[in-house]
Amino acid sequence: MKLRPGRTVRKINSQAWARYSIKKPKKNYIKALPRTSLLIFNMGVSNAAYELDFTLRSRQNVQLRSNALEAARQAANKYLEREIPGAYFMRLVPFPHNVIREKKFATGAGADRVSQGMTLSFGKPAAVAARVFEGQTVFELKTNAENKDVAREALRRASDKLSGTYAIVMLNSQKQPARAS
Repeated sequence: MKLRPGRTVRKINSQAWARYSIKKPKKNYIKALPRTSLLIFNMGVSNAAYELDFTLRSRQNVQLRSNALEAARQAANKYLEREIPGAYFMRLVPFPHNVIREKKFATGAGADRVSQGMTLSFGKPAAVAARVFEGQTVFELKTNAENKDVAREALRRASDKLSGTYAIVMLNSQKQPARAS
């Protein structure tokens, strides 16, 4: 089965389905949890002192699949490693808990008869997603003042991979807003 486009699941318009328990398997809403594409959340050098903090914040409520978050993480990290290796720390904040359910569609001859009784079907677990709300941080990036333009470009490249609109906010290390773009 092919992966459906991100636009089919980006709106937050239904109840979250994230109940998966190892201790009480009979109380699960989801019998088999789809795997997440995300394995790495922290990148770069974490124990260094940095002058600037950047955040990529959402401007709207959106649901982001784990493969979209992984693509954004890879795009930003690859650019940062090429331009300023070892002079940054980047962290992906949301974790994809929400289980996306998809109804299988039949195509071909007689498909209308097969799919007719499934107009309100519950669907099967297909992927996991993170629910990101307006103003919530998606990425945090710390670096020095001379790498300011590189950091902005890396977060811009990450936002291109994600559904929705985002703002790049720069903060000083004293946690006071310096400038938003």
